[in-house]
Order: sequence, then C-alpha cells, then structure tokens
Amino acid sequence: MNTAAYFSAPKTLRRIHAGPLGPYVDEFASWLQEQHYSRSSGQTSVRAVANWSRWLQVRHIAARDIDAKLLDRYFLYVARAGSLGPDDRRALQKMLTWLQKIGVASATCFSSPVNQRKTVGDDFEQYMLQQCGLSPVTLRLYLPFISLFLRQRFGEGPIKLETLVAHDITAFVQRNCRSLGHSSVQHLVTALRVFLRYLRHTGKISIDLAACVPAVANWSFSTLPKGLLPGQVEQVLSNCERTTSMGRRNYAMLLLLARLGLRAGEVAVLRLDDIDWENGYVTVRSKGSRWTRLPIPYDVGEAISDYLANGRPSSTDRRVFIRGHAPRTGFSASSVSAVVKSALIRSGIESARKGAHLFRHSLATEMLRRDASLREIGEVLRHRSPDTTRLYAKVDLPSLERLALPWPGGER
Repeated sequence: MNTAAYFSAPKTLRRIHAGPLGPYVDEFASWLQEQHYSRSSGQTSVRAVANWSRWLQVRHIAARDIDAKLLDRYFLYVARAGSLGPDDRRALQKMLTWLQKIGVASATCFSSPVNQRKTVGDDFEQYMLQQCGLSPVTLRLYLPFISLFLRQRFGEGPIKLETLVAHDITAFVQRNCRSLGHSSVQHLVTALRVFLRYLRHTGKISIDLAACVPAVANWSFSTLPKGLLPGQVEQVLSNCERTTSMGRRNYAMLLLLARLGLRAGEVAVLRLDDIDWENGYVTVRSKGSRWTRLPIPYDVGEAISDYLANGRPSSTDRRVFIRGHAPRTGFSASSVSAVVKSALIRSGIESARKGAHLFRHSLATEMLRRDASLREIGEVLRHRSPDTTRLYAKVDLPSLERLALPWPGGER
C-alpha cells in the first residue's frame, strides 16, 4: 500500500514524491492506511506533507534537520499566506511524530510554549509511570491540571521552572477553585502537589513548593452516593442501539459497568487476553496495580462476544474496545464516561451525575435493596477499605428510620 491508494494521476504522484520528504511519503501513506484513516483524511494528510516538502526543498532543508521548531516556522509561513487548511496542522504533526518514531527527524528541539508544556508533561508522565508506578488512569486525571498550571503561569513565554515561587502556587489554586466542583478541586491540588514533588526530587526546582499547596477540606461521609433509580439501569440498556458496530461496543461496555461495577478506567484497559472464555472469568486491572478475577455474567459474555465477532474493527491494539474512527486504538476512561452520558440522553434519563461511576453506585444501592451486606458489596466493588463501603449505609433509608430517635417536638 502507498500513495497510489489515494491518488492515480502520474503528475500528482510525481509532485507528492518531490522534495526531502518524498522518499518517506509512501511509507507514511501505508501507516495511515494501517491506522484505518479514511481515504479523504489520507488524501488531506499526504497533500499537506507534499506542500511542506516543497517548502523544505526551496530552503534546501534535509529531512534529518526537521524538528518541531521548523514545523512551527512553516505553520507561521502558511498562516500568513492564508493557505493553512483546517486539517493541515494535525496532518503535519502526525507526519513529524511518525518521522521521529522511525528515527529520521529530531525529537529534541521544542520551541513553542505548547511544545514546551508537552515536553514537561511527557517527562513527568514517564517518570511517574516508570519510577513511581503511578497508574495511567490516575496520570490522565493529573496531566490536564499540570498543563493548565504551566499555561497560566508562563503564558506564551518560555517555561522556566526554576523561577516558580510560593505565590504562583497559591494564586493558581485560588483562581481555579471557584469554577470547579469539589472532586475536581481535590484532583487539582493533588496533581499540583505530586508535580511539585517530582520537580524537587529531579532537581528542577530547589525549594519544597509542594508544601505551599493549600489543603481542601474533605469530610468523610459528607455526601450521598449518586445512583440511578430502580429500573433506570435496565431502561438505559434496553435503549441501546445494537445493530451497528459502535452500538454493540457501547452496549458491551455499559453491561460491564452495570453488572460488574467496573470503573471507567478498568473497562478502557481491558485486554483480549484478560478474558478466559473457557472458564468464564475476566481479569480486571484494579486501582493500586491489583488484579481481580471476576465471573462473567451470561449477558455480559454474550454482548462482548457479539462485539468481537461482528463489530470490533481490525486493529493491532490488544485492548477489547477500539475507537470507531482512526486511529484504531483503545479507549480512554473519559471516553467510556462519554458513552454513559450519551446513553442517558438517549434514554431520556435526567441525572445529577453522568459519568461511568453512576452505574457502580447503582449496582451497590440495588444490592443493598436486596438485603446484601456491606461486606458483600465491598467484595463485589473490590473496595480495599470497609470505610469506602460504609458510605452506602446512608442510602438504606428503611434501616436508618428504625434507628432514628423520635423528634422531641412530636411528628414533623
């Protein structure tokens, strides 16, 4: 497979193969096809690469000299000329990433603040994954807050971490906490604290700024778990569209959430090798790098099997659930929650919470209604601490009514 899959005119093919990027265009086109990009998307990407290659040729720049700084120069050039297409930036960033992957282009030069933030974030991510064993799901919660902090502190200027002071930390928290919910604020301060400890430990800053991060009050059992009403889970499932590949995929994911109480991240990282069809078990990667074997209910197994046989696109990714559009890779936890939100809208169900955890809470409260013990609920939800499960005692209103003392002033 090569550019001939996108273009047939000999003159067009000669133009596409001109310039320093010409020798790599066919292989890049094959990579796009392997990633299941559509024909129109592939044509757009190859055209953008051909235009960039001509710009490089005029300036006598070789492929080995390409880096992110040079790409920024080209974007500035075409933007001033008014010829930057809406998808060109994304296409050329894909090309640069691919050239760096095969060792042609340099991956060491980052010029723009966006690239600098990405470099800092990537270094932090690799360190936390490899040296500290932090889970990828947790990191995906932290990284947007770290990027926001760097953007607000350094703006469009160079990122000089050594210039950070205590006021930068407290001002950032105070400025952003007003617009965030309680759980998001907790994620923000935790992410900032972890990031600043990383900077101190790796010598990028010399003072302990993590101690400057304000604490967020978090009273135990101050909130009620938010679950769906009896019957609403089945209403959501029954309204799933199951005749398309994406519909089959979404239905299987929703069943895993509803029947097994999995977290969004646990569904996202589920791999083909985790399912033991012969013995009817699925191995779940839980929080804290724990592995748990759970029995697969019949309807869950049937839905996953239907998706694998009739809906899952061809992909080298070993994760069970694959994106419907290119690149054909696995899901993120936020994408799983987005599927839940869409399913609720389709079912006409109004809920204060719209994420994947809604099904986990619904499973626990339904078990409680059926007289399951808190210990049994904790085992199903794989809680490490009994205190976590005790939260559900607050939704058992009939039992709480029997414990309530009479109101001193009579009935109210």
